[in-house]
Amino acid sequence: MSTEAHPRLLDALKGQPKQVWITAFAAVIAFMGIGLVDPILLSIAKGLNASPSQVTLLFASYLGVQVVAMLVTGACSARFGAKRTVVTGLALIVIATAVCAMAGDIGQLIALRGLWGLGNAFFIATALSVIVGAASGGQKGAILLYEAALGVGLAIGPLLGALLGSISWRGPFLGTAVLMAVGLVLCVVFLAKDNHLQTERIRISDPLRALRHGGLLRTSIGSALYTFAFFTVLAWTPFVLGFSAINVGLVFFGWGLAVAVAGVFLAPKLAGKLGERHATALSVLAYAVLMAVLIVPSKPVVVVLVIVSGLVSGLLNTLFTGTAMSVSPAPRPVASGGYNFCRWLGGAAAAILVSHIAEWTGFPHAPFLVAAVCCVIAGLLLLGRGKDQRTVPEEAALVGAEEL
Repeated sequence: MSTEAHPRLLDALKGQPKQVWITAFAAVIAFMGIGLVDPILLSIAKGLNASPSQVTLLFASYLGVQVVAMLVTGACSARFGAKRTVVTGLALIVIATAVCAMAGDIGQLIALRGLWGLGNAFFIATALSVIVGAASGGQKGAILLYEAALGVGLAIGPLLGALLGSISWRGPFLGTAVLMAVGLVLCVVFLAKDNHLQTERIRISDPLRALRHGGLLRTSIGSALYTFAFFTVLAWTPFVLGFSAINVGLVFFGWGLAVAVAGVFLAPKLAGKLGERHATALSVLAYAVLMAVLIVPSKPVVVVLVIVSGLVSGLLNTLFTGTAMSVSPAPRPVASGGYNFCRWLGGAAAAILVSHIAEWTGFPHAPFLVAAVCCVIAGLLLLGRGKDQRTVPEEAALVGAEEL
């Protein structure tokens, strides 16, 4: 990607066909699901008499199912077509979010979040290819448009969760179901039919076999360790702050905006100056410093650092995948599948472990220290020996945006 990101983002918004806007709208709603539950974690715990370790499983089930499903979504899209895959994913999300609003206990809610993760896997894995195929003005503009939708979703999710969650913890789920249902209807009506289906198939084992390449394995493990830290911030900060739903939502709204700005505008510039691998290593070590400072038991410090961490996360979400896509000779769909599998395993592990780490140590900020150690290890892995075998910044950015 060129470092002239801002002018091309404006150009990408002009003259796009309905298919692009409809898919981008659905993408915004889908990415809202990542941070939607953040402001209402305490409300859910109170409303369903759940412990912090049970509530953080809402992230674990969502990510865990998404991890496994991502191994097969590429094959499903190739066999059944992009529109069918997108519509299937949206339908699953609508069902899951609507029933989440009626859940009677935390176990039901955890299971339904898993169904939500399944739908998200089908949608996210296919939406970008739909946008790129339908967009006017070339692939670069389409990529930036998708990344902008991603950032808007990450920012709006916590804010919507806070506003509707101030009424009831069930509100954000119902609101998401309504919005996603609108997106589903629009996609069914306006997306082009699947006329040309691919015949080649990707085996489930292929992405895992790609991890035999040392460079890709190191990068994938490094990304898993960073994603552990990323979801430590997302899943545990509300419990550390103890704020109301509105205040938590505002904090993560600022965080989401920072992610969007850094991912679209700053990451290409940093990669252009330092190279993707070194830029990624520097950024993940900076994230380690932020995580280490988060052990300071001061709520104002936590608020500021969480928002600042959004800038570094925006860099890493783009740079990590760019590094993964340039380090291995494996076909990009295969390499991205193996990388993506490892990456989201890290997020699922964080969602399971953070509350237990705090309980075992008796220190609520201890999960941040573990996250800092994970990021240091990730940085060392990236700085290890190994040279990129190819450089494909534009296509790497395409896959990077698709997998966030």
